[in-house]
Amino acid sequence: MGAPSVPTVVASPPPSVIHAQLLDDVRILAADDMQGRDTGAPGGEMARNYIVGRLDSLGVVAPPMGRLQPWEMQGRTRAGPKTFNGVNIIGLIPGTRVTDRYIVVTAHYDHVGVNAEGQVFNGADDNASGVATMLALAAALKRQAPEHSVLIVALDGEERGLLGAKHFVEAPPVPLASIAMNLNFDMTARAETDGKLWVTGTYQNPAFRPILEALPANGAVALAFGKDTPQDTGEDNWVESSDHAAFYKAQVPFLYLGVNYHPDYHRPSDDFERITPSVFISATELSIASFRALDSGLDR
Repeated sequence: MGAPSVPTVVASPPPSVIHAQLLDDVRILAADDMQGRDTGAPGGEMARNYIVGRLDSLGVVAPPMGRLQPWEMQGRTRAGPKTFNGVNIIGLIPGTRVTDRYIVVTAHYDHVGVNAEGQVFNGADDNASGVATMLALAAALKRQAPEHSVLIVALDGEERGLLGAKHFVEAPPVPLASIAMNLNFDMTARAETDGKLWVTGTYQNPAFRPILEALPANGAVALAFGKDTPQDTGEDNWVESSDHAAFYKAQVPFLYLGVNYHPDYHRPSDDFERITPSVFISATELSIASFRALDSGLDR
């Protein structure tokens, strides 16, 4: 009988290189030439090509169903319902301990495009930041493999009604029953408003909370739990505020990590220059630590 295999750990580049890549990902995805990354628009395709290139460069393979998951669905606009053609992007990182159970990590790459006055809504925090955090996590998992198998999913059509997420759970690349949880990143950059990276979903999934409560703050950013109880109403309840809602409705356990609202939310001023790099770096490192804790703690 041979010795058990030991997960390969690849030497990490210096933190400065990792942090520079994180910031570059947001800057590029939130640039004016992406034209607000609206679903079905040329800017959305540019963003998709960039993300595919980043996954390829990291060595994140496509699942058997392929890298791209196209869909056509009815979505919302200010003028009323409209048919949108979007594309989800999927990568697979095999696990070492629980190879047949999946943590699905999601972040939507679309935003709201350009308004009638020609103003570009760059969506730096919403949600170029979440995509960049997800790519940083993917890079970390390529350096030190996860215990669960992981699907890295950049979703399209969130701003038009969580369309990409709804399609994903309707046509999942793996059986829904094999998904241990969904971890959704949406707006991970601008925690300076209250110093908190909010964790929504532990009210619905209480076993997750003690796993994360042990994590210390990172720099100026600490985890905070809430916005998920019956007492949280309106904009203070985030259970169905982003793509994790599609997983929740499909009875897949979920957690949502994101910062609080700020004055630039869904405005043309949500630009890269408004992000404080040190705060975003801290929030991303805390997001990666949260994944590692959940990955280690689940399915024991």
